[in-house]
Amino acid sequence: MKLQKHVKQAFILAGTDTSAATLEWAMSNLLNHPGVLEKAKAEIDAEVGQGRLIDESDLSKLPYLQAIITQTLRLYPVAPLLIPHMSSENCSVGGYDVPKDTILLINAWAIHRDPEVWDDPEGFKPERMLENGTGIDSCKILPFGMGRRACPGMGLANRVVGLTLGSLIQCFEWKRVGVEEIDMMEGTGITMPKAHPLVAMRKPRHFIDGVFTGEAISG
Repeated sequence: MKLQKHVKQAFILAGTDTSAATLEWAMSNLLNHPGVLEKAKAEIDAEVGQGRLIDESDLSKLPYLQAIITQTLRLYPVAPLLIPHMSSENCSVGGYDVPKDTILLINAWAIHRDPEVWDDPEGFKPERMLENGTGIDSCKILPFGMGRRACPGMGLANRVVGLTLGSLIQCFEWKRVGVEEIDMMEGTGITMPKAHPLVAMRKPRHFIDGVFTGEAISG
């Protein structure tokens, strides 16, 4: 019974909480960059249309949406120090001798904002993820870790976040509550929440009622 409880807690913390936090960071970025939000909406309208809701099978046709998620994970990885690793044997990594049983923390947050790697490292620019035509460089962006010890839920997380964020963009018009930009201050915790929860205004888009009644605009 105790093992089952721990497994359930792991699912909630590692899956639900991290995905929800990523979505909150992504929506905050989009509200602070309305041009990016409009471009993402245009991509979804062009590839999915207004006659149905976005589906998981559509995600591969929405590179700009994927770039938004990747850029959000670069700037605001919900596990900024990844998961602790421990060396099982004495080894050498990058010229450093690492004794057996050493606990290692990877500062992904700092790697993602390295000015020697990124032009304007603090800037939210989804387009930069599309410049080389391949998307993520796993050596530069590692919100899920890398190699054999990478997060096994990476594929599911990308699909859940992509489908949820795509649905929010497709179905609603979004605006900030005031003229001030959304506060992007980081909070504290095992995962990295926003210091101040996101508050925004939303209005259903004109075609949404028709999607559920079967009278949606085709396109």
